[in-house]
Amino acid sequence: MKFFSSKKETPAQPENSAAAPASDAPKTGFFSRMKQAVSRTRESLSSKIEDIVSLTRAVDEQTLENLETALLTSDLGVQTTTAILDALRDRARHQSIAGGEELRTLLKAQLQAILEAPLKTRAGFHEPDGAQAPAAAPQVPPKITFLVGVNGAGKTTTSGKLAAWSRAQGHSVLLCAADTFRAAAIEQLEVWASRSGVEMIKTRHGGDPSAVLYDAIAAAKSRRIDDLYVDTAGRLHTKTGLMDELDKMRRIAARLVPGAPHEVLLVMDATTGQNGLQQARLFTHAAGATGIVLTKLDGTAKGGIAVAIARELNLPVRFVGVGEQMSDLLEFSPSAFVDSLLE
Repeated sequence: MKFFSSKKETPAQPENSAAAPASDAPKTGFFSRMKQAVSRTRESLSSKIEDIVSLTRAVDEQTLENLETALLTSDLGVQTTTAILDALRDRARHQSIAGGEELRTLLKAQLQAILEAPLKTRAGFHEPDGAQAPAAAPQVPPKITFLVGVNGAGKTTTSGKLAAWSRAQGHSVLLCAADTFRAAAIEQLEVWASRSGVEMIKTRHGGDPSAVLYDAIAAAKSRRIDDLYVDTAGRLHTKTGLMDELDKMRRIAARLVPGAPHEVLLVMDATTGQNGLQQARLFTHAAGATGIVLTKLDGTAKGGIAVAIARELNLPVRFVGVGEQMSDLLEFSPSAFVDSLLE
């Protein structure tokens, strides 16, 4: 699902900004890069599925119990795994499942349908308290995107990678360093801004995040910037003061640009697994998250968490981080993701 409209011919960039960043990693297809990122999950899940397929001529309860174990160990979670198995059992009762290969095909269809559901119109779907449907790109720029999440999830790095991604789409970009609580966050974002070839608006360490956001929006409007990415401070839902500050920032953005913030992306560390799902649930309620950026998918993460998020929170995974390089942020594709897990 694309955030933005089609590529523009001559995007306006801030003065003195560098040309659109060149890829700092060899360009390979999405499927191959995703396949490499979820290799740990694929090696575990695919091998188990392959065993089930090779040994199954007729799908019975024992087969489904073996599949249940495979899904649970891939971080799909109990609720999502139960829903998938219930659907397969219902199919087996009414139409039967011919064998292992048909079971694999049905499983892929189930997983893809779960991942695609949040990308479709939300009418008819249950939404957790606080969830918001993603807004369309505004008719008059800038499009304002907040990045939220706990410290260490990768918000600042993701902000820089998103800036580079937007520039590759032909958009002009501005970064806002609204994490004023950590001097290191401002310095880190400056490095990413330089690498991405964009400018950033900042204030001193300990400054008012809402004030720097105000300045950034004013600058984005005056420079006719397409996309403004706002790196916010790491916070937990229990940090009342920080959550109040985030609410204040949302109000300021809405007052200055109709419909803003247009996206609130929750940056989640994929290696946290089911604990991360609970984190996402809390942020959906407290921060009005509209989508997920799943980072560190190339580490020890089990890729099934993406499926659990989509089903249990009805939140789409927008991007996945698969490495440390500038180009290692991929737009999420449900079909490619499922194929990479169950090739």
